[in-house]
Amino acid sequence: MSVIAPEGRQPENQQPRSHRPAPLEPPADLAMWFSDGWTVTKRNLTKLKRSPDMLVFAILQPIMFVLLFSQIYGGSIQVEGSNYTQYLMAGIFAQTVIFGSTFSGSAMAQDLKDGIIDRFRTLPMSSSAVLVGRTNSDLVLNTLSVIIMMGTGLLVGWRVNTSVGSALAGIGLLLLFSYSFSWVMALLGMSVKSPEVINNASFMILFPFTFISNAFVQAQNLPGPLETFANWNPVSALVQAVRELFGNTGTVPVPDAWPMQNALLTVLIGATLMLVVFVPLCVRKFASISSR
Repeated sequence: MSVIAPEGRQPENQQPRSHRPAPLEPPADLAMWFSDGWTVTKRNLTKLKRSPDMLVFAILQPIMFVLLFSQIYGGSIQVEGSNYTQYLMAGIFAQTVIFGSTFSGSAMAQDLKDGIIDRFRTLPMSSSAVLVGRTNSDLVLNTLSVIIMMGTGLLVGWRVNTSVGSALAGIGLLLLFSYSFSWVMALLGMSVKSPEVINNASFMILFPFTFISNAFVQAQNLPGPLETFANWNPVSALVQAVRELFGNTGTVPVPDAWPMQNALLTVLIGATLMLVVFVPLCVRKFASISSR
């Protein structure tokens, strides 16, 4: 016998329908969620392995910058209180991991264009694993880049002048910043219409942030407004913190700006804020794309 509910009321055993997309949530089985994320990570790394040209250029670029600045420009650039090669390497590290984080954005844009995201939606897997796998693969690539850069730096005379623990902390700080920035780029990748757009946009944004900083020259040598920008630039804080952890500061004077005086704290706050803000935004954006 069917039960007819009074007008305007739902039957007791029937829930009201909602046309809004359900929010993405990790599955109840946390182990399955990690498994899904690892599967997508392996998929992205395998794709990278099958495109060796991308991997080669990602590795060759930091080597080129190390050799270009240390061997060609190093004799012309003077840094008060430090050898230029020692001063340079933290800037190269920071620049490389930041540019390496752009792969998340371009890859997400490419997957959307190719319809790969639609295929993922048909699989019995956590949707958020797509985002985790994408950013994890950037982290692996950046780890490889940092190792290769450190080897290249040792060949041209760069040295770590602190303890092993401080050096590992410096590497960890680089990777933390790069991982958090990958989520920013992933959101941008889901917001543009083509991979070409994000490639052009990211370079237009990141080049000023990396070059108008203390990565390659002292900020106090820049013209007034640019010096102020460099001292408050988060990339400068990352570079300064890594220099301190690697013991490459020498006797170079530290600017009075708060981010420079508290570089490590600035980077930790910035990375945390990026994760807190952009991870939920990425998940929400991905949910809206998946519901179309």
